[in-house]
Parts: sequence; C-alpha cells; structure tokens
Amino acid sequence: MITVDLKNLYPFISGEKLCALEPEVRAAHKRLEQKAGPGAEFTGWLDAPVSYDREEFRRIKAAAAKIRMNSKALVVIGIGGSYLGARAALELLRSPNYNLKQKDTPLIFFAGNTLSTDAVRELFTFLEGEDFSVNIISKSGGTTEPAIAFSLFRDLLERKYGPLAKERIYVTTDREKGALRKLAEEEGWESFVIPGDVGGRYSALTAVGLLPMAAAGIDVDAVLAGAGAARLEYGRKSMENPVWQYVSARNALYRAGKRMELLAYYEPSCRFFAEWWKQLFGESEGKDGRGLFPASVEYTADLHSMGQYVQDGERLMFETVLFVQNPRGSLAVTGKNDRSLSYLDGMLLSEVNRQAMRATALAHVDGGVPNLLLSVPELSDEVFGRLVFFFELSCGISGYLLGVNPFNQPGVEAYKQNMFALLGKPGYETKRAELNRRLSDSIVSQGKNERSF
Repeated sequence: MITVDLKNLYPFISGEKLCALEPEVRAAHKRLEQKAGPGAEFTGWLDAPVSYDREEFRRIKAAAAKIRMNSKALVVIGIGGSYLGARAALELLRSPNYNLKQKDTPLIFFAGNTLSTDAVRELFTFLEGEDFSVNIISKSGGTTEPAIAFSLFRDLLERKYGPLAKERIYVTTDREKGALRKLAEEEGWESFVIPGDVGGRYSALTAVGLLPMAAAGIDVDAVLAGAGAARLEYGRKSMENPVWQYVSARNALYRAGKRMELLAYYEPSCRFFAEWWKQLFGESEGKDGRGLFPASVEYTADLHSMGQYVQDGERLMFETVLFVQNPRGSLAVTGKNDRSLSYLDGMLLSEVNRQAMRATALAHVDGGVPNLLLSVPELSDEVFGRLVFFFELSCGISGYLLGVNPFNQPGVEAYKQNMFALLGKPGYETKRAELNRRLSDSIVSQGKNERSF
C-alpha cells in the first residue's frame, strides 16, 4: 500500500551502505517490539490499532453522532499532538476547505494552540448564533494554551446554554489523574481516555484523534483497520519492509552529513499531515544535540519560493516526497484558449502533477539533494491509518537507531517553566525574580548598544 522508491538515493548512498544498516535496524525494531528500550512505558501505540477499548470506541461514535445532531460547530481545544492528528485527518480526508463545503457534519474549529487574542476573538464571532460543542484534549489539564482556551469557551457555553452546557462538553484526558480528570468528574462531563502508555504525538489513533474525526464523518473503523493492517505488514523483519527502507535511508543520510529532512508533498490537503509529521519526528529525535531537522514544503507552490534554496543553497538536506498516485477525480487540461498550452491539450492535470514531481526530483538530485519517494495509491480513511502507523513505527525505530529516547520531550518543559514564572504562577517566585532581572539586564544592554551606534 505504501511503497518506497530509493533510486534517487543511490547517487549519494550505495546499496551496500544501506544494507550494512540492517543489523542495527533489526535490533532497534526488536527493542521497540519487546519494549526493552528507553521510553518503553510510552509504546502503547504499537498495539492500539488492535487492542483498543471497544466499549470506549462505541461511546466515541455515539458522542460524535450526538455532536452531529445538535451542533453546527465543534471546537477542538488542544495543542501539539492533542490536535494535529485530528486536523491532519480532517484536511487530508475531507478538505482544507472543509468548513466552506456544504455537508451534514458540523464545522470543526481548532483552538488552544495559540495565545493570539485576534485568533480567539475571531472564532467567537464565527460561533455567534450557532449551536456548538467543545472537545477539550489535554492529558494533564495544566498546559497553558488549551487551559486558557477551555476557560474562555466553557464560559461562552455556560452563558449560552446555562446548566445544559455540560451536555456539550467532551473531555479527553488521563484515565485517573490530572486537573482535567478531576474537573470532568466533578462536573459530570462525558470523558474519554488518553492511554497512559501513549504520548501526545503518538495519540492520533486514540480518542484524541478519533472523536473529532468521527464528528466530521470520517470512517474511524476504516482508519483503525488501515493502521491494524499496517501493524501486521510492517512487522516484517526484512529490508523488504518499507519502514526499514525509509529508516535506513534517512539514517544513512544523517550519518553522511545531511542535517535536514524536507517532507515534500504535491497535494495541498497534506499540509497538516506534514505538520503532524514534523512534531512526530522533531519532538522524538531532536535531543541530546542530535537529530534531523524536520521541515516541509508544498509543491509545486514552494518551487517558486523555497525551490531556489533547495536547488542551489547549502547541501544540508534531503527530500522525502509523499506522493498520491490517484486523485479523487479527474480534470483535463484544455489548450484551446492558449496556444502555449496546446501541447498539453487533453492531458489529465494529475499527469501534469506527476511529471512535475518527476522533473523536480531529477533537478534536485542533479543539484545534490537526495530524494526518497513514498507513494500511496489514494487518500482514503484506510490509507490515513496506514500512513500514521507507518511514520510512528519509523520514528520509534529511527530514534533507537539514533541513540535517543524517542518518547520523551525534556526540552519542551524549558519554555513552560519560564512562562509560568513570568506569568506569576504560585511556586515560581524565585525563578520569576531571576528571569525579570535577566530581561531587565538585556534591555539595559540593548540600550547601551544602540547608543554606541
């Protein structure tokens, strides 16, 4: 279903070098499956596509049906892995213009991933006069951005619906602990579980992603079936396994000096899938001074902006091209109104897109940029499940190959601690004084430097 084409890798990395990584990949895959590596307590996603809670899954679909029945809009509140998987699915499987299309499913808005006043106020205006529900997603309930957003939207719900607001709040959080779990139990809100052994960026195929997907009319049974099929298929211990091919190629390139992986895609609907992919690999591998920097480009649009750098800039990157073989419909080019297009008259636009991809790959290879081609036959609910599991498994194996714990994120806490202190959170008084002193010193220094000019 997902194929990996490495022919544009071989001008840079020989087949022998790639095959030499097989013992390491085998060992890393084995450690992951046997839960014998660092972070093993967060590898529940490996079995989630087949061992998920069937009763909760039934409740997810029932809640989604209720939202579709009584709400014109659903506000999904979360940040990072708490919203990227759902948004990736919504745009990839439905449309980047989902909210503009005529449909019998609710509008889906995403909040709690920014501290922008303008963004939140604008969303308030979209909800004026509309029946809506809220799905707050947070393992602890203490992350600042979603906590603030939930406070604001809960207030809006309660002013609109009074005591009946509780029927429109859906909580996805830890099974037993955390501020949000406690609040859900006190208020009687319907709740779903973020498994304790699944980290946020690996949670797209849990209630975190499944409830918003189901509310949007996505076939979540097919999504999980696709992931389950991928789990079986990519469990093979062989270099014929597409996961092993991808893992080996990207790690061989890293060891050869490449420092950036560009996920390139030719369908605009893949934009938020790329955002999900960036978090998955960035947060999993970027630690201990190691890891490829994950970035993304949308072709052909970015060929007219970033294309110059990719073709001619520093040779620090390689491209992983995610290409969809068959679009959902067909459209032929007409050259009758423009003589310069006469040679394309009658050609399918999908074929023009395919040739643009092939031409770009050859140009970039000639410019010193290796290319890996990952192809899927179509964008379907099942294929989405397969893609998610493909990249999650690739990331887990690749992290172990790199020598890091791919399931923690110690660096994320640094900004949070500083923000808590600067905002005056109780218990951070000493740190707040220290940070304010540093900020004051930097302002004084800046003033001195400006005067020196």
